[in-house]
This record gives sequence, structure tokens and C-alpha cells, in this order.
Amino acid sequence: MAEDRRKYNGGHKTAGRKAKADEQKLIERLTPLVDVAHKALSDALQANEQWAVKLFFEYFYGKPRQQVDVTTGGETINSPQPISITVNTPKSDG
Repeated sequence: MAEDRRKYNGGHKTAGRKAKADEQKLIERLTPLVDVAHKALSDALQANEQWAVKLFFEYFYGKPRQQVDVTTGGETINSPQPISITVNTPKSDG
């Protein structure tokens, strides 16, 4: 096994993404529950559970783009015009 180089950059041994093998084991353990999970979501949707409706639409259509205006209060921003500077250098007699 390769040397653990995280000790050189201050990283924590338990930080970061789980190993691909661990992820695969989890998927294998959860796979038999897929039908149960679909039925539970279906039952919740039919019962008009708000969390289920939200979850369904977020996965089916994707989350809407979030737009946050923290600076202008909804008004447009007029950006200043760039400043142009011309530098004249003396000509040398040569």
C-alpha cells in the first residue's frame, strides 16, 4: 500500500471521500432496499406529504437555480466607465 502522504499537508486521516471499495459495499448493502424505498416514496406522494413532493420534483426536474441579490435591492448596477490613461514619453534625439 502507498505511503499516507496526508501527514505532510496537515490533512486529517478520516477526512475526505470514502474509498471506492467502501462506497461499493454500501451500495451492495442498500440495493435490496431499493423497492422498499420506492414504495415508501410512492406512498408518501399519494398521501400528499410535502417533503415527498419536494424530493420528487427536485430529482425529477432538478433544483431551480437559486438567485440571491445581496447588494442592489433589485435595482440594476451601473458599472463605472473604465479610465483611459495616455502616457507621453519624450522622444530621444538619436
